[in-house]
Amino acid sequence: MSKYTNWTFLLIFLLAQNPISAQILGAEQAESYLPILKNKRVGLVVNQTSMVKDIHLVDFLRNKQINIVCIFAPEHGFRGDHSAGEKVKSSIDQQTKLPVYSLYGAYKKPNEAQLKDIDILVFDIQDVGARFYTYISTLHYVMEACAEQNKNLLILDRPNPNGHYIDGPVLDTAFRSFVGMHPVPVVHGLTIGEYARMINGEGWLKNKAECKLQIIKMKQYSHQTNYTLPVKPSPNLPNMSSILLYPSLCFFEGTNYSVGRGTPYPFEFVGKPNCTIGKDTITPKHLPGIADHPPHENKQIKGFNLREYGTNIAANQKKINLFWLIELYTHDENKDKFFNNFFDKLAGTDDLRKQIIAGKTEAEIRASWQEKIAAYRMQRRRYLLYADTQ
Repeated sequence: MSKYTNWTFLLIFLLAQNPISAQILGAEQAESYLPILKNKRVGLVVNQTSMVKDIHLVDFLRNKQINIVCIFAPEHGFRGDHSAGEKVKSSIDQQTKLPVYSLYGAYKKPNEAQLKDIDILVFDIQDVGARFYTYISTLHYVMEACAEQNKNLLILDRPNPNGHYIDGPVLDTAFRSFVGMHPVPVVHGLTIGEYARMINGEGWLKNKAECKLQIIKMKQYSHQTNYTLPVKPSPNLPNMSSILLYPSLCFFEGTNYSVGRGTPYPFEFVGKPNCTIGKDTITPKHLPGIADHPPHENKQIKGFNLREYGTNIAANQKKINLFWLIELYTHDENKDKFFNNFFDKLAGTDDLRKQIIAGKTEAEIRASWQEKIAAYRMQRRRYLLYADTQ
């Protein structure tokens, strides 16, 4: 008889199924970055996700007597309380009394006057790993401003919750916009720190300038690490199901369908009034700071509730799901109104829209991505900071 008890066997089995994660985030390694910031005038590019365990980075640094000059805020604002696409005004933060310069309002890049009294910028924002999520576009402009004004940029790296796979069409730079600035797939498989290295290395900044970059790497992290975000990264990504479904469902923002904004299930539902397929129903409402006048407001929409799929399947699927996009277009009674002008920007190409209209299968569409994805995988390897099995 084995010396191990039944309880020991059970514990070993549970650990094998759910290994303990001990990753240490960049922001949690104060011993690595406080000496860099000491006696410096510091600017912070942060939002509600910039937490050091249970304290915000702003408060943490102030408690350590770091001289914070100002805050720069991305889409959704410093406190994460502005809706998607809502222009954010610069202001004075009422809690900290620090000036907050919006990078999602009148301008998207810090200007010379704002950086004049700063020695170093710190970037600490939780991304979700999709090309059309605008925090990486803000990263680009922050890096460009630092390069132009000869300022150092320190990145406190965080996990990519969709960093375990690469998928989607690679952006054609003819379709470059704030929801897609670089020739990468929709799901790029990089952390913020790795992405910054690629921006520098590929010469994507204006005039091929290079930002002086320092990165505080995570410890015990790999691209296969499962990580549950402790703070929602934006108002309409409230849980891990929505975050995992986001790369697949965001395409519908370029159609006349709802993705559940203004309901309890943003990015876990897709449908519209009088949808001819799907059995689930929901009614979007105006939710200030979360969903300001969402598509099909106050109308019952019919379609697919994908919450269970997002929770139980999406994490292990390792691909964008095109089934709903193709299926809903196929059964739509007004195909000429299905797509809007935003779709090609989200896709980063007009190929995907044309392929769906032409009746291509998901397999045929995927096949058209593979050559460019293969080239991107090789390109990406040069910038990895963490173990990867892709």
